[in-house]
Amino acid sequence: MNSQIKLALVDDEQLILEAVKMLLASEQGISVVAMSNNGPDFLETLEKTSPEDFPDIALVDVQMLPMNGFQLVEILKEKYPHLKIIILSSHYKTTILGYMVKLGVSAFLPKNSNRNAFIEAITMVYKNGIFFTPEDHQMILSYMNSPTKKRTLFEMDDELSDREKEVVKLICQECTNNEIAEKLYISPRTVESHRQRIVEKIGAKNTVGIVIYAIINNIYPLERI
Repeated sequence: MNSQIKLALVDDEQLILEAVKMLLASEQGISVVAMSNNGPDFLETLEKTSPEDFPDIALVDVQMLPMNGFQLVEILKEKYPHLKIIILSSHYKTTILGYMVKLGVSAFLPKNSNRNAFIEAITMVYKNGIFFTPEDHQMILSYMNSPTKKRTLFEMDDELSDREKEVVKLICQECTNNEIAEKLYISPRTVESHRQRIVEKIGAKNTVGIVIYAIINNIYPLERI
């Protein structure tokens, strides 16, 4: 790996923080640049962090006080949209996974994951912006197919047009607006209009949400991620 992946850890259990840090200590491509026991402390830390030391990825626990992981993720996505987030939790349930996807989380790791799973998730999130296992994919599909939950993950007023789907595919390939414009022979301003309409249609909060929507609806196969 050409550059160090800068990682932040947020968990109210000090032993978990130390254990994860120790787990990753021998991994040359990953460095832990921040550790916090709660959400407010982490937000304060980020405000004081210089751009060169700012983490690429934050591993965030769900059950914390005084601010739980859901609340922290919402604030992080609002204030630091480029910060990638991996949820670390012992509560690995379909409903939680679905909700985290809606918020724009990049990956979900059970606390009993082994070292290899940690490394793979962190590396793939850093590289692709997202990492979901086949089991995660099935859980998301199950969530989407639930009559009581289907409309809450991505609420669609109408389907995406063929052009919007083309834009979505290129977004999934990490193309910039200018690159998408060149490939589709349209202006960057038109691309931005398409992107905004896509976000409004599917109810995503960011690019990760667009990618998840594309995976769920077979616009961009999971195997490519």
